[in-house]
Amino acid sequence: MSKMKTHKGAKKRFSVTGKGKVRRMKAFKSHILTKKTSKRKRHLRRAALVKTRDAVRIKRLLQA
Repeated sequence: MSKMKTHKGAKKRFSVTGKGKVRRMKAFKSHILTKKTSKRKRHLRRAALVKTRDAVRIKRLLQA
């Protein structure tokens, strides 16, 4: 049986922390930024954690 390949789309969007949690970046920060407040844009900079149930599926995509 061949090796399992990393899902390249998932690799670009998610990263695994040292403790094994899955981190993602928030959406709505790419364009049309003039109407968004500074506070909103600042909070969108922070990375967020993926929900536990989804994290199991994402980790499976990331394992090489």
